[in-house]
Amino acid sequence: MNIVEQHTILHTGTVRDALVKLDQLAYDAILFVVDEEKKLIGSMTDGDLRRGFIRGLGFDDHLIDFIQPSPKFIFERDYNLDKLDLFRNNHFKIVPILNEEKAIVDILNFRTRTTLIPADAVLMAGGEGKRLRPLTEKTPKPLLKVGDKPIIEYNIERLKKVGIKNVNLSINYLGDQLIDYFGDGKDRNLNIQYVKEEKPLGTIGSILLVDHFSHDDIIVMNSDLLTNIDFADFFQTYKKTDADMAVATTSYHVDVPYAVLEVNESNTVKSLKEKPRYTYYSNAGIYILKRDLLKMIPENQFFDITDLMDRILEMNLKLVTYPINGYWLDVGKHEDFKKAQEDIKHIKL
Repeated sequence: MNIVEQHTILHTGTVRDALVKLDQLAYDAILFVVDEEKKLIGSMTDGDLRRGFIRGLGFDDHLIDFIQPSPKFIFERDYNLDKLDLFRNNHFKIVPILNEEKAIVDILNFRTRTTLIPADAVLMAGGEGKRLRPLTEKTPKPLLKVGDKPIIEYNIERLKKVGIKNVNLSINYLGDQLIDYFGDGKDRNLNIQYVKEEKPLGTIGSILLVDHFSHDDIIVMNSDLLTNIDFADFFQTYKKTDADMAVATTSYHVDVPYAVLEVNESNTVKSLKEKPRYTYYSNAGIYILKRDLLKMIPENQFFDITDLMDRILEMNLKLVTYPINGYWLDVGKHEDFKKAQEDIKHIKL
């Protein structure tokens, strides 16, 4: 039973049916009463039923007589993260999401999903992981376990927590194992699709194999990363800067063990820095981009995401960076994999 079925009841149902479902929902006990087309009519909690009984209603009365007739809701195409923050800050715990016909298509539970980012996701999961052999001889790198679950599962769960429902996996090497593991995603309340490269297409070329995107923005990331990046803040930064593309970055420090002299063209010393530290920002393998940018990617050709970034800069479009302030690790080598096994004991992903 998916989350919509769990939280809805037909207006023709009985009071006993409602009590059974509310009892099953436990901590999340709220029902949304709908008609045969799943259009929202009202909401109902244990308290609404109790108040109805106090008013003299009984088990044979209609559910309509117990409901709150004007519950709060969100239209799936008419919300932003600020509006969702307002709901959360006003202590709404569970809110139905409606389509244009006012039928319930999803349920936002702030306990399990912190927000709803209006974007699709593409995870690149087709690499052979040669540097991690022999671990990857029979297992694709994204399915190598860190702690008690595969690397890629941490990323999919983190995307799900911020409301991403449409997840596309770009697969190749041992890709059938990923299909067997995740299936269509329905048991996770996700829609997981797969695209397979027939030949290497680079770090972004395979995105053109995706048949359909539901949103105007796309989150693209490597599947073999361990990170607790704040996707909501990343997306907000991307939107508020009116960027065409945003790239997450991780800091990289270079400590020079000597005094560094800054000189001009005539070799005159202008300044002296004793053992300075220089900070650079490296590509962290996580991006948000406008769907329209896909037109810039050549079909059926090898094309890296850095090639796309070059084209964006050449066309004077807006490319912004987003420094990751939390944890990030690219699990590419054996020492990284070993580090991940220790780190997972102490960080929250």
